[in-house]
Amino acid sequence: MSAVVVVRDDERIQRDVLAELTWDPQLQPNEIGVAVDRGVVTLSGYVDGVARGWAAVRSARRVRGVRAVADTIEVRLPGTPGRTDADLALAASRALEWDSFVPAERLDVTVANGWLMLRGEVEFGWQRRAAEGEVRRLDGVRGITNLIEVRPSTPTDGERLRQDVQRALARTLGAERVTVDVDGETLVLSGVVRSWWERDQVERVAWSAPGVRVVHDQLLVGG
Repeated sequence: MSAVVVVRDDERIQRDVLAELTWDPQLQPNEIGVAVDRGVVTLSGYVDGVARGWAAVRSARRVRGVRAVADTIEVRLPGTPGRTDADLALAASRALEWDSFVPAERLDVTVANGWLMLRGEVEFGWQRRAAEGEVRRLDGVRGITNLIEVRPSTPTDGERLRQDVQRALARTLGAERVTVDVDGETLVLSGVVRSWWERDQVERVAWSAPGVRVVHDQLLVGG
């Protein structure tokens, strides 16, 4: 009897994910395939840039009942001549320079076959995320490897960091079921959140804290 319930729930989730993908203006109809097994969504198909693939993942995560998303979408650039790696490297460098919150002078971009590799150092974790977000939007990007290191300018007070993040979560999200632990300069998030959106917001708050070099997200998405 329970197996029947799971199948029925999976079918509902599949319909909702397909509807959400169709609703997203960044995606083309019928370019993404969706399979669901016990709340785990697998996305397949082909897109013409990493930004579209990321948009599909975000769309699936917005659907209620989705426990996890497996992204098997392939990036295939159009057959017509497009940006060369040199063009893409220049565009990525300019995108980083235009973001006044990203220390572009401390970052390095290399491109091979449309795949971007980011290196360098930043002071805050949110700058690392911002740099990746800027280049992800560029046309012609097949993928990104983010090797930017976070090096805080001052030593980290672990207990103060834990309390500050816990207060920020309570203040902005009321995330009472989220536990924050600190191991050196690594922040560990555990507990249960109500949605993927809330999980993303918890991560955003964690990365915004001064002194954080690494965030380990062990959060579960539940009801």
